[in-house]
Amino acid sequence: MFSKILIANRGEIACRVIKTARKMGIKTVAVYSDADRDAVHVEMADEAVHIGPAAAAESYLIADKIIAACKETGAEAVHPGYGFLSERASFPEALKKEGIVWIGPNPRAIEAMGDKIESKKFANDAKVSTVPGHIGVIDTPEEAVEIAKDIGYPVMIKASAGGGGKGMRIAWNDEEAYDGYVRSKSEAASSFGDDRVFIEKFIENPRHIEIQVLGDKHGNAIYLGERECSIQRRNQKVIEEAPSPLLDEETRRLMGEQAVALAKAVDYDSAGTVEFVAGQDKSFFFLEMNTRLQVEHPVTELITGVDLVEQMIRVAAGKKLEIAQDDVKLNGWSVESRIYAEDPYRNFLPSIGRLVRYLPPEEHESDEVTIRNDTGVVEGSEISMFYDPMISKLITHAPTREQAIDAMSQALDGYYVDGIQHNVPFLTALMNHPRWRSGELATSFIADEYPDGFFPAEPDDEANGVLAAVALSMGAIERERLDHLPGRLRPHSGAVREDWVVKLGKTYVPIRLAAGYPGTPIELGVAIGDGPVVSVESDWAPGSSLWSGAVGGKDVTVQVRPVTGGYRLDWQGYSLVAKVMTPRIAELDELMPEKLPPDTSKMLLCPMPGLVVSISVSEGQEVKAGEQLAIVEAMKMENVLRAERDCVVTAIMAEPGDSLAVDAVIMEFS
Repeated sequence: MFSKILIANRGEIACRVIKTARKMGIKTVAVYSDADRDAVHVEMADEAVHIGPAAAAESYLIADKIIAACKETGAEAVHPGYGFLSERASFPEALKKEGIVWIGPNPRAIEAMGDKIESKKFANDAKVSTVPGHIGVIDTPEEAVEIAKDIGYPVMIKASAGGGGKGMRIAWNDEEAYDGYVRSKSEAASSFGDDRVFIEKFIENPRHIEIQVLGDKHGNAIYLGERECSIQRRNQKVIEEAPSPLLDEETRRLMGEQAVALAKAVDYDSAGTVEFVAGQDKSFFFLEMNTRLQVEHPVTELITGVDLVEQMIRVAAGKKLEIAQDDVKLNGWSVESRIYAEDPYRNFLPSIGRLVRYLPPEEHESDEVTIRNDTGVVEGSEISMFYDPMISKLITHAPTREQAIDAMSQALDGYYVDGIQHNVPFLTALMNHPRWRSGELATSFIADEYPDGFFPAEPDDEANGVLAAVALSMGAIERERLDHLPGRLRPHSGAVREDWVVKLGKTYVPIRLAAGYPGTPIELGVAIGDGPVVSVESDWAPGSSLWSGAVGGKDVTVQVRPVTGGYRLDWQGYSLVAKVMTPRIAELDELMPEKLPPDTSKMLLCPMPGLVVSISVSEGQEVKAGEQLAIVEAMKMENVLRAERDCVVTAIMAEPGDSLAVDAVIMEFS
């Protein structure tokens, strides 16, 4: 076994590999760019080597720098994580020349299966069912349009070396095929250093199901069940689960055996994933093979009890698989949510900045519920514009799917992040979506259910009651505390007021304090309007970021952020400002005029922090609705900004190369 390995990656996956290496008694070496000098993975590793500037193309993607770091530290092997150099066959070949072991599949397997174009050719030769399409390299956007028309719309344009949703576009007509080819090719070049793209038929209403395979260097290969990855946005997975609610035992066996046959055909000797597009009728087609560890590998680990990183390291060291196919048992259900630095209320545009507060739910493991948080950040860490915007992966495991989802919903309620925008409210809302809970999934789920984007849900009467009870309990404690501070001129005397009104957003909720006396811990009885008295219990104290307790016997965790005159409460996808008032003050408050936001309809604002790639218009130019105005790049994704109406450009305030903050004015119209 190795005594020291180097992790050629960053962020949460680097931290994940370090944890297993520690468990195995192996020392670790981290590499880092200028942007990651103070990153968590650097602190966790036994040693760390600086490899260059912030841009990945000048640091994490330079194989020579990784090899030099191995030589400098005496690392015997390299684990690539995912992304960066993980699926570049030339890298393990270069390592081999230097006598360094590659913790991953052999280069032949990477070449045959890691490249999307070559993998489809190989799968066709091996008589594996594949999605119809053109699997040759496409040289021009005009050629892309002709091929798309031959296949028949809709089509999917994909980067050959792609992954993580980068370099992928769906086209429904000639114009979208032309533009999608240009954008995919550009993103592929900047993200992977390989601008080849191909086109295949886009299967409508499909599910994305993948099989985890594991092979060794002695000809053994097994599959470890499947993962359902159908909840996607912009072709990037958002929520994954294992097993899939679609598959039965027979379909699982058929998919698994096909995946293993494909793996054995290339002498696959590490952890890998064979991806399938599946119909609602359980039909399935080979999509591609990822010759690396997947982002969503934790859900497989939790239902099988197999540490995939450990198996990769053992196989790379020449060990035989200790697990036979009959040993693989699926236990319970696991769900993973990807926590991203993106604004769900601005069409999920990337958000960068410092994590001013970062309080993830506490990890624990038990027979009933396991909560795991794979992350590479801590409070004070910075989310950079140079890399993927993932903050962490939150994973739950429980005996049943419903219990795993409930555990995830509760954990997300307690996932507290400040300083940047993030998608936790969206994930929380998803956990409570009836269609998600029913298991009726498709890769179009988010587009179907949120066609106009995601907006904070309007709470129903039950939710208003819970939030009003929480707000009243906090307000009562703070008032009681203030009244008894030393030096107060007139602390109240007599009974505590019973009748109150809690303003939630624009809704006024009458609430009565029926029993108990404010204090910590909280034990109150409250009634909403003329409703029954329900108990409110919590150990919340003024200044705490989370209100955790029970309302009417139901476990509740609410995020609390102080605002002028009240609190902002985030719970179950709801986000509301709550203010506790006397009935008379509430009457007067309803008479107050509403302050309207400024009119920005004649401006093009930068929707997220990013780099201006191009300006497509000039001052004085007439533009039509839908016409391209500018392209802004952030988090390795190019975002095309288009005119919302017919107008004339009167002023341009930015130029290519400018780094803009969110809501910076790019141009003005008349």
